[in-house]
Amino acid sequence: MTPDISDVTRAKHGRPVHHWRRDVIELAALFTAVAVADAVANVIGHGPDGTALLGISAAVLVATAGFHTWWARRHGHAPPETDTGTRPTDAAAREAGSTGESTEAPEAGATVLWRMRTTVKDEPGSLAALCTALAQRRVDILSLQTHPLAEGTVDEFLLRVPAALAASDLTHAVSRAGGRGTWIERADAHDLVDAPTRVLGLATRTALDAAELPLALRQLLGRCTIRSLPATSPTSGRAQESAPVEGALEDTVMRLRAPEGGVITVERPYLPFTPTEFARARALVELDARLGPRIPHSQDVLTLPEGNAITVRRADVSDVEAAKAMQQRCSPRTLSMRYHGPVGDADRYLNHLLSPRFGRTLAVQTASGRVVGLGHLLWDGDETEIALLVEDEWQRRGIGAELLGRLVTMAVEAGCESVYAVTQASNTGMVAAMRGLGLPLDYQIEEGTLVITARLDAAAVAASQLSHDAPCGERE
Repeated sequence: MTPDISDVTRAKHGRPVHHWRRDVIELAALFTAVAVADAVANVIGHGPDGTALLGISAAVLVATAGFHTWWARRHGHAPPETDTGTRPTDAAAREAGSTGESTEAPEAGATVLWRMRTTVKDEPGSLAALCTALAQRRVDILSLQTHPLAEGTVDEFLLRVPAALAASDLTHAVSRAGGRGTWIERADAHDLVDAPTRVLGLATRTALDAAELPLALRQLLGRCTIRSLPATSPTSGRAQESAPVEGALEDTVMRLRAPEGGVITVERPYLPFTPTEFARARALVELDARLGPRIPHSQDVLTLPEGNAITVRRADVSDVEAAKAMQQRCSPRTLSMRYHGPVGDADRYLNHLLSPRFGRTLAVQTASGRVVGLGHLLWDGDETEIALLVEDEWQRRGIGAELLGRLVTMAVEAGCESVYAVTQASNTGMVAAMRGLGLPLDYQIEEGTLVITARLDAAAVAASQLSHDAPCGERE
């Protein structure tokens, strides 16, 4: 952002620049002051209470001068009135904070990575002018992608910029070179991977696990909110709004047809989507639809302290009947603590909860194959929810803690910044399991329920030994 001209001292050849307008204004102010003084003198001299009014005015002036002297001595650290040195304005400080810039002097030769997107006219020489402006400021262009549009061309850059160059100066230079609608944010080493390689990697993750699709879309499109809606409402059973087969792109919102007939909505209010981004996202969704339902088939066999062997594995909609049977064996109190509503409605949510489209689910089953516990990691827009249900007979054996630790590890691997659990204060088992994570926790009461949020940090998770080094029992 260019500082306002009123915030700096304009000078020419080292001397202040004077203008005749300023002199005229000063003379007018002087004549006005003389006229006001004459009017006041006439009031005091010819009025009935002129002497008393003059004495009161003198007392007020003396009191004001004394207060000013006391205040100046007490606040002697304030800058003197004659100091004309330039200082960062509040707006500049806020801008530096919002872009992650440090107010400390950077080291000589230090550089930072920025991702920048700007729109230029679709005519010869426009991109060259932009690159020339960047080169004049010693900015290195590491990668460049162009997205032709009807009203111009969107150019997306990955830049290595001298640390001494502020983001506001960079965007100002781009604007002077013809760029408009410029957006910029800090980048990291992961952005050094070229776009085709990154897209292929995301496609591989999606092919191995259907639950990876929302995460792949988020990594492909940056900071955005992704919501998956089923074709029918899990509560009313009525059909919900669907998207066209080919999808729909509306500026900052794209709607894609989900493989099971629902709709995937992706929203990024701060930056419109380009047709190229829309095509890449639609290709990932089409790949997911062609491959069909799938989850990794890995499983771990654990031995509880009592000697019982259990298996922890991924679950999906094929486990709906087993999950319903487990819920029928659970007490009404256990179900009410899990679903926070009528116990009879519990079965309606299972298709949604077990679908890989909306998150990941872990199941705990006995040696006979009976499911006795479920743990869900659910994508809730740009937040992530954790939910547990353990059959009454198998509670207080460490199964809940085992599931919770695995779900948190999966959330860290997915790049989630936090997870939250909705429970009741009387659910001491869930509260104890969350506290047992050893992570920073926030507690909040909402409509009679307790919401516990755990802030995730890779180092903190590793320190709390959530790598499953036999927290529940021996492994086979």
